[in-house]
Amino acid sequence: MALKATVLKATLNIADMDRHYYADHHLTLAQHPSETDQRMMLRLLAFALNASDTLEFTRGLSTDDEPELWQRDLTGEIELWIELGLPEEDRLRKACNKAAQVILYTYGDRAFTVWWDKHHGKLERFDNLRVVHLPGEGTEALTALAERSMAFQVTIQDGEVTFSNDTSLASITPEPQLHET
Repeated sequence: MALKATVLKATLNIADMDRHYYADHHLTLAQHPSETDQRMMLRLLAFALNASDTLEFTRGLSTDDEPELWQRDLTGEIELWIELGLPEEDRLRKACNKAAQVILYTYGDRAFTVWWDKHHGKLERFDNLRVVHLPGEGTEALTALAERSMAFQVTIQDGEVTFSNDTSLASITPEPQLHET
């Protein structure tokens, strides 16, 4: 019998002073049985960093031809494709061909260094690709906040992201690696 995804609820009150975006988002996430709390929380972080009324979670890990999050226009064209992790170059190439903009959020400090050394030369040719690394200390602090039902005040200012709830706080500063605008 296959294991079912765990359904999580998250409310994000986002104050993004860098983009001048202020909104509340009530989200439902499906955490695949093989997905770690860290990856799930990084999906929330990616959502907060790119929040809009049309940004949505996809089927993620269970589907090879979809990203973690995407934003589509009214015609169904993909405006924004968001990936997590350390994918192969061909997956990013396909994403860059399908979407107007692609953002890759990497994590895992040691593995990232090896991956970056191998792939960054090939990735520089994609003008619509941004690569942003999420440092380990910040991702660990964010992971510690994972629960089945979550409510966060998310503040983004000068590149630093802070998730806070009634009892805890976690900060992370994403590190742009490629084509940061």
